[in-house]
Amino acid sequence: MKLQLHLTLLSDATFGRGDGVAGLVDQEVEYDAATGLPFLRGRTLRGLLVEECANIVSALPKSVQLRWDQAGRYLFGIPGSGLDSDGCLIVGAAQLPSELRRAVTAAVEAKQLAPTAVLESLTAIRRQTAVNNQTGAPDEGSLRSMRVVLRQTTITADLELLAAEDDPARADGLALLAASVLALRRAGTGRNRGRGRIQAYLESAVYTAELFEQFQTRVTGGAT
Repeated sequence: MKLQLHLTLLSDATFGRGDGVAGLVDQEVEYDAATGLPFLRGRTLRGLLVEECANIVSALPKSVQLRWDQAGRYLFGIPGSGLDSDGCLIVGAAQLPSELRRAVTAAVEAKQLAPTAVLESLTAIRRQTAVNNQTGAPDEGSLRSMRVVLRQTTITADLELLAAEDDPARADGLALLAASVLALRRAGTGRNRGRGRIQAYLESAVYTAELFEQFQTRVTGGAT
């Protein structure tokens, strides 16, 4: 079963790659060097979903935690396990729309656009300093710069659920996935400082709401 996960940035976000560019930024975003198009790695996105899934399961009543813990393992596998226990959900990278990617790739290959120009059109550089708590003045040498993907950008990730339609665990897995997606509110570096607010849904907002309603019903005992 194939699905698409849509993420819309409600605030600027830095999907960091773990380093910077000397003389330009201290924290750079992840982007395709060939085109300049930013993206969010599938492994990172999967980790965010795993975190939200764990938070949801831990907040459920003890009487149903085992059931939903099993649903979480069905989706994401067992942490630290081997390849045979990876779970049935494959998460791809979250990227800009395919039509845009194709157009940019063609323009870059035709030398009509440079990857740096593409990156700069979709991002900005934000600067901040640490403030001395006693004096209220900026700490000397604390100026840091961070590239951000601009708010209102929408990126999409392909998901694949490797499970048969008649698999009895699939319904719980999909319901829990929808709950985890709706719980995903922030991503990237600086998400605790106002950056990286996102809105996420599966396929469509309506479809996600329907799955979440199933989750609520199953949690409260309306389905087995």
